[in-house]
Order: sequence, then structure tokens, then C-alpha cells
Amino acid sequence: MSTSARRPNQADIAAKLGVSVSTVSRALANEAGISEAVRLDVHRVARSLGYRSKHVMPAGGFNRRAVALVPLGGATGGLSGFYVGIVEAMRLEATAVGLDLDVRLINEQAVTLDLVKRYVSQAAASAVLLAGIDAWDELVAWCAENDVQAVLVNGSDPGMRMSSVSPANFYGAYLATNYLIDAGHRRILHYTHQFRPTIRERRRGFEAAIAESDGAEGVILNTETCSIGELCEGILANRYGVTALFCWNDIAAVELIEGLRGEEAAMPAHFSIIGFDDLPLAGMTAPRLTTIHVEREAIGRGAVRLLMQHMDGEPVVQQLEIGVSLVAGGTVQTVG
Repeated sequence: MSTSARRPNQADIAAKLGVSVSTVSRALANEAGISEAVRLDVHRVARSLGYRSKHVMPAGGFNRRAVALVPLGGATGGLSGFYVGIVEAMRLEATAVGLDLDVRLINEQAVTLDLVKRYVSQAAASAVLLAGIDAWDELVAWCAENDVQAVLVNGSDPGMRMSSVSPANFYGAYLATNYLIDAGHRRILHYTHQFRPTIRERRRGFEAAIAESDGAEGVILNTETCSIGELCEGILANRYGVTALFCWNDIAAVELIEGLRGEEAAMPAHFSIIGFDDLPLAGMTAPRLTTIHVEREAIGRGAVRLLMQHMDGEPVVQQLEIGVSLVAGGTVQTVG
């Protein structure tokens, strides 16, 4: 016989804090005679346990302030242009839902806990949106200890410690790879990197499509062991025996196209390239780059909405995926 999980009650909050149920009840009702420290502790534990009541104070009180950190340097792998639409959508959504959002553009090679602390403190914020920044143990612990709500924007946490909003990276890569397979390609190279969980999901999608295909083979190279210049040389020399390439993002895909065009006469016949993200530069190649379109504005809106849920007391970590679609350009050729 199945049973539903018991809802937390005031006795659970009291046991967690080592106080009486009466103290919890009075703190939640904001009655006189309860110290500010105890009152805040009761509300904090009530939120963490998922105790549902209109009396539970949102994180940071009812004055809702959050800071969005958007790195423009090495932390985002040169993808600063990717975040323009996300930031604008976050700002508009924050205004619509009554969130005081302070967007900070930071030019850092690496984002440290001290940097996060500093910007959260400067903004007097109780919540943070981390764009292109992945979770790490010290950050997760600090947010939990200080009751700072956090959402990863264009990121994901495989450990399910922090909520996140990201494009459907697995399914986008699966779609891209199948598009190449449907065009007749049977040996396909995936160029990727190992640094971020979101990009590893793209590799998983590539591998799944290859595994489900009827005879297609996959070759995987990453940026740590093969530069774009070396990859161009290998393709021109037919070192990998591939007829198509799925690239982990548009920037690398365009760089590869330009590198191969340097010796256009030597390019393998019918060679195809597909990217990911649908950045503005994807529409500037001739022919247009075939790529996977990411709804960046939807990521921004979703991140603010998810953060507001947590500020309203939602304790459950969530991973929100935004749908993607294929943009058929002129860089995929039919073979066979």
C-alpha cells in the first residue's frame, strides 16, 4: 500500500531548532516577545523543510532583492554575446514580478566564492542568479548556510544541489546528429570540450543518436587534446575519415569553416558542419551555418520565475530545460 509523504508541521520546525512548538507558532505569527534571531531562524527552517503557510516569510523578508552575475571573460568561454538576450529577459521579467534585480557584468577569468559574496553583499541581496557559472561545493555550502537562494542560468548541477535553467542540450545534440545521419552521413565527428556539465550533455546527445542509428559511427575530439587548427589539418588530410562534424557551439563551428576555407580546393567533398546556440554570427556565414536555435529570452524569464519560487519558500531543487529547434542553413550537404 502506497503512502504519501507527510507534510512538515510546526513540531518538525521546533525539533530542528530545539525550541518549543509555542515558540515556533508565535514566531511564525510575528508576535511580540520573540527575539529577531529566533524569528528569522524559525522562518528559515520553515522554508527549508517546505512548511506551507502564508505566514512564512520569503527568503530575505518581503523586500525582494537579487543580484545577477554575468561574466564576460573566460568564465563563459567567450560567449558574452550569448547572454545579451538572457539578461534583457531577466530584467523585464524581474520588473513584471516585482523583483529588485541588480545585474552585474563581471570581467573575470574565474568566478570565486569571494567574488560572489562581495556582489551579493554590495547589492544587499538575498538571492543570486549565476549566468554561465557552475556550482561548486563551497558555493553551495555558503548559500545554504546564509539562506541565499540561487539559480544557475544556462547551467546545470549534476549533483542536484542548485536549481538551474538551461537549453535542452541533450536533445539539441540528438537532433543535430540525427539531422546529419538523415542527410546520409555515416561517420560523424563531434568536437567538444570537457569543462561544463551543459556541454557534456551535448556529447551525451551525440552518442545517443549514434548508438540508435543504423550503422553510423561517431568520432569525438575535444579542445584539450586537439586545437581548431589541428582539427582543420586533420579534416583536410582526411585523417578521421569523416564526412560531417557536429560542433559544440557556433563560435567553434565558424572558426572551423574559416580554417577549412583557407584551402577550399582541398576540402573533402560534401563535408558538412552543424553548430549549436544560433548566435548572430551563425547568420553571417555564407552559406548560413546550420545550427541549433536556443531560446535565450525564455532562459532569462525562466530563471527569474524559478528564483521567485525559491524566495517564496519552495525548497525543492529543480532543473528547467528550455526547448530548442534546428535552423537549417547551407552547411549540411546530402550524401549517398
